[in-house]
Amino acid sequence: MSETTDRPSDPRPSVLYVCVHNAGRSQMAAAWTRHLSGGSVEVRSAGSAPADQINPAAVEAMLEVGIDMRAEQPKVLTTDAVQASDAVITMGCGDACPIFPGKRYEDWQLDDPAGQGVDAVRPIRDEIRRRVEALLRELGVEPVA
Repeated sequence: MSETTDRPSDPRPSVLYVCVHNAGRSQMAAAWTRHLSGGSVEVRSAGSAPADQINPAAVEAMLEVGIDMRAEQPKVLTTDAVQASDAVITMGCGDACPIFPGKRYEDWQLDDPAGQGVDAVRPIRDEIRRRVEALLRELGVEPVA
C-alpha cells in the first residue's frame, strides 16, 4: 500500500501514526490498521527522529499474529504527511509533531518497546490492536477478523 502524501481523490480516511523512532509502536499501529481495515484506510507512519531499522522484537511479535513488517523502514515525519492525514495519532513524541487546524489528534500513552524482548512487546502489541480497532470504528470502518 502506498504511503504517498498527496491523494486528494482517495475517499478513504487516512491515519498517520507518529512516535520518536518510527521503529516499534507506530509501525505496529500502522500494520494493525492495514490488516484490520482490509485496505479501507490509508495508513502512514513516521518518526521525529527515525531509527535505522524496525525494532526486531516488534517484528517478531507481529509475525506471531500473522502480520509481516519485515519490509517496513522507519520514515521521517514531514509536514506533508500530517497535512494529508485525517487523524494523527502520536505515541510519546511530545511537541515534535506539527499541529494543523481541522485535524484530529490523539496521543496514545503506550510503553516504549525499544530495547525490550518479545515478551515485553506482546502486551504493547495487543493494546495497540485494541486501540486501532476502536479508532477504526470511530472512523466508520468495521475491523476485519
